Amino acid sequence: MIDLDRIRLFCTDTGPAKAPALLLVHGWGGDGREWSPHAEALADRFRVIIPDLRGHGRSEVPGTGNTPVEMADDLAVLVDSAGCGPVVAVGHSMGGQVVNLLAVRHPRLVRSVVALDPAHGAHGVEVDGIPARSAAYQEHGSRAAADFVAGAFSTQAPPGLRTAHIRTVLGTPDHVIAQAYAGMYTDPQAVGVRPYSEAYLRRRSCPALTVWASAEAAEWERGTLRVSGSRVEHWPGVGHYLHEERPERTVRLLREWADSA
Repeated sequence: MIDLDRIRLFCTDTGPAKAPALLLVHGWGGDGREWSPHAEALADRFRVIIPDLRGHGRSEVPGTGNTPVEMADDLAVLVDSAGCGPVVAVGHSMGGQVVNLLAVRHPRLVRSVVALDPAHGAHGVEVDGIPARSAAYQEHGSRAAADFVAGAFSTQAPPGLRTAHIRTVLGTPDHVIAQAYAGMYTDPQAVGVRPYSEAYLRRRSCPALTVWASAEAAEWERGTLRVSGSRVEHWPGVGHYLHEERPERTVRLLREWADSA
């Protein structure tokens, strides 16, 4: 548990202290345990830092401010205090939004970004459903979030993965679920809806790699790239938790990216 003055975060720090650093950031209603297989594989060559975001896992649970913007600012203090920047910042889902916000708000701390099926670029039917989902999370919190999580896996997902994530999200405080969702999509600073996503993605000054489960989303994001060396990939046949459905492929990708970007 690390006291950052603004928040107390639970964090795992493994691998050689002087090696290039990878910051691995979980998504909405999750915690850092989802990166355990990746950390074990990567810690031979990289310093691997895995926080539980505010309100999640073993970290402090504030009554307010459980939003991606605040989470990104928490991680800026964490990277500074660990003396490991600039990092390759890797995030899944909401964590993908958080690491992109970190790169935009604190560019000196981020060497490059990897966003895995990130929580940005919402459009069409997804946007139409935001008010109803927001209301459900306000009323039912983690129980409503568990319904989303249960449907987020492909038929090829490893046994037990769905159950593990349902258990984790059900352990996330209800107000954190609602505030984090609002912070992604409805708050004044939210960047999850496509026009706002485009504006903030174009503010990135570092190379970025994004991996999507959706071919349409991948094609859209290719049109936002402005920094040399950035790229977008589409992995067909995977669910939202693609890094856990394909852990070995993800580790290979992160090694290659960290060595080149």
